[in-house]
Amino acid sequence: MSQRLLGKRAIVTGGGSGIGRGAAIKLAEEGAHVAVVDVNLEAAQKVADEIASTAGKGPHPLGKVLALRANVADEAQVAEAVRVAEERFGGLDTLIANAGIMLFGRDTVATELDLEIWQQCIDVNLTGMFLTCKHGLRALERAGGGAVVITGSPTGTHGCAPTFTAYSTSKAGTFGLMRILAVDYVKKNIRVNAVMPGTTNSPLVMTLMENPTTKAEFLAKMPMARAAEPREIANVIAFLASDEASYVTGAAWYADGGLTAI
Repeated sequence: MSQRLLGKRAIVTGGGSGIGRGAAIKLAEEGAHVAVVDVNLEAAQKVADEIASTAGKGPHPLGKVLALRANVADEAQVAEAVRVAEERFGGLDTLIANAGIMLFGRDTVATELDLEIWQQCIDVNLTGMFLTCKHGLRALERAGGGAVVITGSPTGTHGCAPTFTAYSTSKAGTFGLMRILAVDYVKKNIRVNAVMPGTTNSPLVMTLMENPTTKAEFLAKMPMARAAEPREIANVIAFLASDEASYVTGAAWYADGGLTAI
């Protein structure tokens, strides 16, 4: 295992499960200090404990790890999580803005979509992403620069999730947010990119994939004909967060098994 993130100080939202969990573990394995942030503190702590339990067992040392609770749609909670992580690590230079929701059975076509469901999805997936970046970027500025990786989705750039109106729209917003942040903060030595995962074996899509017919329909759309494992998405996140991606900013990296190639 390389140590290309050795000494980096990272915060990962939505780190208690799925892609966020995979990213937190991967960053720690690569030597970063990691704050696992989730609305479910128990889940975040479980991931932090999992990381801590492997410290010293491999050929390379792991960094510090801590679990923090924050609802990303609540600005005060986001600001506090960033403050605590920055204080504990002596600064932050890596921000993985990943937390998100997908409201199966409630998100639907526009003419049938309840405003409450629309607002809930926008609040977490877009406003929450903005708040995470707002306060995280301030910390990165104080550190003299760093890297931001936003978890987007092909649904935000392609019409590949029929009936998921609120989710697709929220993810389209994160794509636009990533691009403007990349331009606004490049002179401050901050790179901002997005990873665009396809269907991934994670709790976010577990309900959908439990239906064999629906699962078959989803997988049939992808040239690789399988869902990704969270670690496969985490590998892309780790690259974008590392100095190996020093000339990469404002880019959307599709990790979707070829979904958007057809």
